[in-house]
Amino acid sequence: MKTPEFLKEGDKVAIVCPASYIKGNIDIAVKVLSDWGLHVEIGKSVTSQFHQFAGTDDVRRQDLQAVLDDPDIKAIFAARGGYGTVRIIDQLDFRKFKKHPKWIVGFSDVTVLHSHLHNKVGICSIHGQMPKSFDESTTAALTSLRHALFGKKTDFNYRQNTFPNRSGKGYGRLIGGNLAILHSILASPSDGKYDNKILFIEDVGEQHYNIDRMLWTLKRAYKLSKLQGLIVGGFTALKDSNPPFGQRFEEIIMDKVAEYDFPVCFGFPAGHMENNHSLIFGKEVMLKVNQKEAWLSYSDIKA
Repeated sequence: MKTPEFLKEGDKVAIVCPASYIKGNIDIAVKVLSDWGLHVEIGKSVTSQFHQFAGTDDVRRQDLQAVLDDPDIKAIFAARGGYGTVRIIDQLDFRKFKKHPKWIVGFSDVTVLHSHLHNKVGICSIHGQMPKSFDESTTAALTSLRHALFGKKTDFNYRQNTFPNRSGKGYGRLIGGNLAILHSILASPSDGKYDNKILFIEDVGEQHYNIDRMLWTLKRAYKLSKLQGLIVGGFTALKDSNPPFGQRFEEIIMDKVAEYDFPVCFGFPAGHMENNHSLIFGKEVMLKVNQKEAWLSYSDIKA
């Protein structure tokens, strides 16, 4: 798995919108990136709209293809998520990108790109805050993104008291993203192998029963049985049915992995939230977990 070159001051980066259109603007994000010493190019899709999308499929595809091919662009930010990347992924050509890899940054619907990059192209990417979310982001989240992009220390540990973790230690390549998107690309060219990986999942606005259904699908597709670890991020703005499903989302998750022995940590600060801590997908990591605390390390991994 290749790691793109880390950024340095003076590098050129691009913002495009491969999915839903943007309401408002991304002026704050452009200022932040400029303050980091980066030169920002804005794609046509950022100011386009076609129904719910940031322009037609052709507009979004051509916009993303242009910056994938441009060797002077060192990082590509998806301006926002929503829905639409899956509509263009099979028409994208990654041959020039593979020769001159660059960071692709985003979360939510960008999970399609993350998974495709890792499984078909062999390039690492960053699950992190997108420009549309910069104005609501915590300083810590943006700092973690800057560190990931510029090659600074990204090891991370945290404590949580919402639900007991399952203790243990695991080693493997970090993969994952939005649960609904991972579910939607099963058995597609963008789907990949989960065996011996550390899986991260998050989601937003889902019904409890649908979380249960999606996890059952992953389990029945043998995606969970050989994981080396599971990192559970934000499951925010969830909905329950009437009558209620009867389990909180952490219990739903633990039920699906109860028979396995890999470590599981809850409450990782990443996903649809202000404190969306960046993760470098595709990198080898160590995950160490006790009941209330977790450590994620990208360096000095030893069995």
